[in-house]
Amino acid sequence: MRPAFRTAAEDLASLVPDGAFIALPPDYSMPAMAVVRALVLEKKKNLKLLGVPVLGMCADLLIGAGCVREVESSAVSLGEAGLAPRFSEAAEKGEIVVRDATCPAVHTALQASEKGVPFMPLRGILGSDLLDGRDDWKVLQNPFAAMEDPILYVRAIAPDIALFHARWADEAGNVWVGRRRELATIAHAARQTFVTFEELRAGDMLEDELLAPGVISATYISAAAPAKRGAWPLGVAGVYGIDDAHLAHYARAARTREGFQRYLEEYVCTPAKSSSPASSPA
Repeated sequence: MRPAFRTAAEDLASLVPDGAFIALPPDYSMPAMAVVRALVLEKKKNLKLLGVPVLGMCADLLIGAGCVREVESSAVSLGEAGLAPRFSEAAEKGEIVVRDATCPAVHTALQASEKGVPFMPLRGILGSDLLDGRDDWKVLQNPFAAMEDPILYVRAIAPDIALFHARWADEAGNVWVGRRRELATIAHAARQTFVTFEELRAGDMLEDELLAPGVISATYISAAAPAKRGAWPLGVAGVYGIDDAHLAHYARAARTREGFQRYLEEYVCTPAKSSSPASSPA
């Protein structure tokens, strides 16, 4: 099956309904920032975000804009730029629901959906207080052990939508993500996968022995759209790096609601500045 090719990131955003459960990659793994900005402009509501396994600027933008009802993640931060200020305030004031997870639990739950099973076993969380807040995790006896041997069973996670950016798409509808294999996991687990891409390549990348290991098959891609610098101000390896100056500027601006609104007006509501590194302040 070939995905539906769309004209622009805004077309993908229009396919996301209010209340959707969206799996997002971390800042170092090509978030579809162009689509995130479009979701803000469309004023989506009651979204539930899954960090695979953590969330960053994309989630903070959506939370600050009032688009998010719930977050499940191992962490939400801006990395070296510090805390995610809109998330921090929303969590402290109880404006969003926060479900604490761990990186292995998120990956394990997605792998369960990937494999078509309702749960997967996991050991590393046993003994932690995370269990107190997760009624969807069960500690049960290992059925294959002769002696007492508790093990954690994590319920499968099947997001409504996997959303990310890619280096390339090809004419067959495949996308290339290189070694970012967590993107393949969420594409396999999600009901739909929406991808923006930097460039369209001729042919079929699955037929290229060098490229094929980094390809997600078109079978798992629901819709794709071109978005030059679609991950900015975050990066795409080998094409452009994270715009650290802009990320630091965002972190300072978003400390207050007023500063965040000014940021939205300048960098989200102004299309010419939404993908240009020249717009980053010093």
